[in-house]
Amino acid sequence: MRSTTPFRRAAGILASAGLLAAGTLALDGPARAAVPEFTLGGPAETALHPYPATGTPQKATLGLTVTNPSEDVENGVFDGEYTVRFDFGKLAGVADVSFGERGGLDCERTGTTAVCHDYGIWPGLSTLAELDVTAAEGSEDGDSGTFAVTAEAEGATFKAFTARVSIGGPDLSMKRLPFRTELKPGDAQPVPITFTNNGTRAAEGVLLTLRNTRGMEFTERYQNCEYSEDDLGMGSPGAWTTALCTFPGSYEPGATYTLAEAPVIRATEHAFYDSFLYRIAEDGTDARAALRAGARFSSGKGATLALRRSPAPRSADLEPDDNQQDVDFRTDNSADFAAYGDKADGAAGDTVDVTVGFRNQGPAWVGYIRSGEDVATVDVTVPEGATVLTKPASCRGVTKDGQYREDQTAAPRYVCPTPMSVREDADFALPFRLRIDKAVTGASGAVVVRNPFLQDPELRFDPAPANNTASLVLNAADSGATAGQSASGGSTATGGSTGGSGDTGATGSGSAGSSSAGTTGTGGTTGSASGGSGGGALASTGTVALAASGAALVALLAGGVLFLSSRRRATR
Repeated sequence: MRSTTPFRRAAGILASAGLLAAGTLALDGPARAAVPEFTLGGPAETALHPYPATGTPQKATLGLTVTNPSEDVENGVFDGEYTVRFDFGKLAGVADVSFGERGGLDCERTGTTAVCHDYGIWPGLSTLAELDVTAAEGSEDGDSGTFAVTAEAEGATFKAFTARVSIGGPDLSMKRLPFRTELKPGDAQPVPITFTNNGTRAAEGVLLTLRNTRGMEFTERYQNCEYSEDDLGMGSPGAWTTALCTFPGSYEPGATYTLAEAPVIRATEHAFYDSFLYRIAEDGTDARAALRAGARFSSGKGATLALRRSPAPRSADLEPDDNQQDVDFRTDNSADFAAYGDKADGAAGDTVDVTVGFRNQGPAWVGYIRSGEDVATVDVTVPEGATVLTKPASCRGVTKDGQYREDQTAAPRYVCPTPMSVREDADFALPFRLRIDKAVTGASGAVVVRNPFLQDPELRFDPAPANNTASLVLNAADSGATAGQSASGGSTATGGSTGGSGDTGATGSGSAGSSSAGTTGTGGTTGSASGGSGGGALASTGTVALAASGAALVALLAGGVLFLSSRRRATR
């Protein structure tokens, strides 16, 4: 069975694949695990193109899912067999349904019902089945019906799912705009949003979603739009700005509409690798609630953004895949990552706390939105005579030459990956606790911020590599020495963070890590076993753990809900 986890946090976009409470423990008698409750799901409504006068009807694919609420990826698998029942009786004369190729169900169909079997449900959101749906011969525009999905298993319960299928409806299609994508800070260009209703019925009110990453901004915030700034899985607060703009009225089939005055988007002084997406959908409480989930919105105070009908020529959208367009911008800019170290004194047997890391001195923020790879790695060499007792959870012990190390106890070197984005004002602070086993005067270790790929350490966006290295010193011979200075003499702060740590928690030196093979990303860097993936936080803006896997994170909208792209394959 294939497992698919939606853009959440995107959801993010962002709606996340929510985790459900797994129940409670019995209050009397021996404690035992609660019976898990799984949730069946899918699109609440699917619109079909009407049955054609000639030719074959156009097919829509309806994906059904099952959610296992367990957060334990290793041990939360439900291993038992389960039975799924489909009742298509209320679709008679409205739509014809058949089972697609995806999903692992073994089904036996009788008339308008089907009984299916499978086993094993992995934590998170998984594909249950795909249904191929077409308008039934003799159906008419406006017809609708529902079908129900239930399931049962020994030792588990399931929340049933009911979906509506309708014939006809609006089909809002967004025109792709010809943006200039190679920019300099300060470059601005209009965004003349234009869409067409290719459907069979009018859209009663439309909702325009504009979403841009941190390096881009609109020059005005409009009265009929509400705005939020969110992480959306990028590992940096305010990585994305979202505008939800509402337009009442009736938007007729066959008509094209454009903004009466095009808003202007501009590359800021922090721009580097950035993305912008624009989406149109029929307005409605459900659509707006899904996009607003988990975010704080505030209203704009500028002019009112208006739509007008171009001279050219409340249901589910007939073709939701063409509601959205997106574009990537590359701005000629740079980011200066400056490493800092620390110093401490102690006798043999003492424990000392140190904080090392780097600060982004700007001017650009760096976000690898498409690839989802780590922006950089902080490489920490432990001073002679000391042992690491605790470390940030994202850091992984490696050998002295930076290679994979199975034993995480008392490693001579640690690599600590950043999230997939680093703000222009970020302080990536990493707290370590060391035990001094042997007091060595002037024992010095290195703190290096580098590309995650050990064999290609250069940060291509950094114009000042001289300050990418600092020192971690124990029992300095000269008490006036500044351990935070870089190897080249460039001054950096000592003692580390201005408001938090580079991770959400620390682990003992015996905690296991895992190697990660990265993929080539927007910035041209490549991950390796020495770099790892995930974890990390930006201290100057709060401690925020990376909320998504290393999969591509560009915000994709599906069914009116934003999802983070994160996939894993369940084994049978």
